[in-house]
Amino acid sequence: MSLADQILQYVLTGITVGSIYAMVALGFNIIYNSTGIINFAQGEFVMLGGMIMVFFSMALKLPLAIGFAGSVILVTLLGVLLERLTIHPLRNPDVITLIIITLAASILFKGGAMFIWGKEAVTLRPFSGDHPIFIFGATILPQTLWILGITLAVVVALGLFFEFTVFGKAMRACAVNRMAASLMGINVKQMVMVSFALSAALGAVAGIIITPISLMEYDKGAIMGLKGFGAAVLGGLGSGTGAVLAGFILGILESLGAGLIHSGFKDAIALFVLLMVLFFRPSGLMGSREAGKLKKF
Repeated sequence: MSLADQILQYVLTGITVGSIYAMVALGFNIIYNSTGIINFAQGEFVMLGGMIMVFFSMALKLPLAIGFAGSVILVTLLGVLLERLTIHPLRNPDVITLIIITLAASILFKGGAMFIWGKEAVTLRPFSGDHPIFIFGATILPQTLWILGITLAVVVALGLFFEFTVFGKAMRACAVNRMAASLMGINVKQMVMVSFALSAALGAVAGIIITPISLMEYDKGAIMGLKGFGAAVLGGLGSGTGAVLAGFILGILESLGAGLIHSGFKDAIALFVLLMVLFFRPSGLMGSREAGKLKKF
């Protein structure tokens, strides 16, 4: 394989992984816009989506569509419960308190997953076979097409949701000014619950579609959350377009670094990019300067 073919292979791999980072970053942004906090349990939603899908598909032998829908619904309910039981009852909490709550939830979800499924990595059958598809000098798996297609569908659906639905417009209003939105009759607390539901659903979808080409285990949520957070910061906290763009950039950089330099640098690249952005451009590629600071809930 020539160098050009190798680079193409790395880029295609990076785009695949970057799609997952983009969805995780979108989950971070949805909650950030509604609450002004970073949900450090976001990576656990990814892990739970994959683990629950494996249980439905491999243990219960449910059809793909039913297992997919059931996994997303169950993780979404967990996101709603997290918000209703820990954040909703609080009166005027500060940002640090909310962040600690999400950290505690992350530890709880991780421990629960280890208790239920153990420490062994699990895998999931590809959605439509595993015969490689040749593109010039590179190859991709059919699951890659599923990942790209579902990511595109999710991004389009989110755009339509925020642009044309009442809930979407209300959430956009809360993102701009929560006090003004409240004065206009919008139930801000309800919008926070919806944001956690959407964020959990996005994480579940990301976990389900990546598991067939990447083993899933109880502690994988932490690294997925870190990389998704890196993409969210790189794109600009609060910017959906920035999150998608940054997810692909981060995935491609990671793949090129692992392939052309050393595979040991794969996970370090996301952390390095995150640190560089925080040092030199805290607002990210497409975020405002105000988005570079945590807002009060």
